[in-house]
Amino acid sequence: MIHEIFPVGPLQCNCSVVGDDQTKEAIVIDPGDDIDDVMAVVQRHGLTVKQIVVTHAHIDHVGGAMKLKRLTGAPVLLNQNDYALLKMLDVQAAWIGMPPPETVTIDASLSTGDKVSAGSLTADVLHTPGHTEGSICLYFAPEKKLIAGDTLFAGSIGRTDLPGGSYQKIMESLHGPVLALPDETVVVPGHGPLTTIGKERATNPFLVG
Repeated sequence: MIHEIFPVGPLQCNCSVVGDDQTKEAIVIDPGDDIDDVMAVVQRHGLTVKQIVVTHAHIDHVGGAMKLKRLTGAPVLLNQNDYALLKMLDVQAAWIGMPPPETVTIDASLSTGDKVSAGSLTADVLHTPGHTEGSICLYFAPEKKLIAGDTLFAGSIGRTDLPGGSYQKIMESLHGPVLALPDETVVVPGHGPLTTIGKERATNPFLVG
């Protein structure tokens, strides 16, 4: 498994390039900005991007998706419950002092029960509303790796005070599908350092007890 994680954009969103060593097929997750950097990683490994997955429709995660789609031809996938947030990208840009991005169009919706794949690598989609209505996580079971978006962080959880946020829903998502994963699962949050399910179960102040 090829997996490069690097921060993009002014809010330092963790973008993931996940590729199959053999077939060289790849998924790019949360290409929020700095698409030249994303393509440099793709090209360094000789990868072909097959899918562009967005964990939720905040500008720092989705802002570069259309540019990456033009460069790769790959479809953009996002849960349909965040379509309303896509229509607010100009408002979101104003919140953080960025120029508004181009209109983002989604090729297909992803929800619990769906899978995304690149070569032999397959991830289960977990719909984890709370940070936004359409937030999703991707779980690569054989590799015990969770791409968590802004649902879970090292020592914290996603904020719920923005449009579409719900503290009750994020806690249900965390105590449901997320904490059901094995303790040794490596968590790649939407921002900041990596962690594990076991560490967060034991020490995250939002989850302990």
